Amino acid sequence: MTTLVRPHYRPAVAADVAAIVALVESAYRGESGQRGWTTESHLLDGQRTDADSVAGLIARPGSSILLAECDGVPVACCHIEQHGDEGYFGMFAVSPDLQKAGLGRSLLAEAERVARDQWRSQSMRMTVIEQRAELIAWYERRGYRLTGETRQFPYGDARFGIPRCEGLRFVWMSKPLHEVVA
Repeated sequence: MTTLVRPHYRPAVAADVAAIVALVESAYRGESGQRGWTTESHLLDGQRTDADSVAGLIARPGSSILLAECDGVPVACCHIEQHGDEGYFGMFAVSPDLQKAGLGRSLLAEAERVARDQWRSQSMRMTVIEQRAELIAWYERRGYRLTGETRQFPYGDARFGIPRCEGLRFVWMSKPLHEVVA
């Protein structure tokens, strides 16, 4: 297991867009993504995100990209958004070289804390590609449960990647935040 110093968390700003795009792409696509366990390269080609999308998430009210930094360098990020009394969690990325060091677990807990304490969210929801069984199991170990809801993958929309197989879809997962220990 990789040893990691305690990260510093902060909301991203417009100046962080390029670093966030690079981090997300490195965790999910291409050769660097294959070093970590979160790669989707066996399911999808193409981009995972782009600068315009990231800038839009940062600027949107009720939306934040949280950064985890070590020595001033972004090493993990996630997008959280307020949806009524629920939080939404997505675009979760950890540098491939630092995966399995507890950084993802720590950032997820920070995202839950922000949603619960700052937004008063009662639960956190997310979508996960159904074919990512190991990732679904990771979230389940952190208290998330499948809701039974699904959503089709947006085939034909290159902003989400270019599918390498048929039948991709998203499953919804949810976790009550009152169970989160501060």
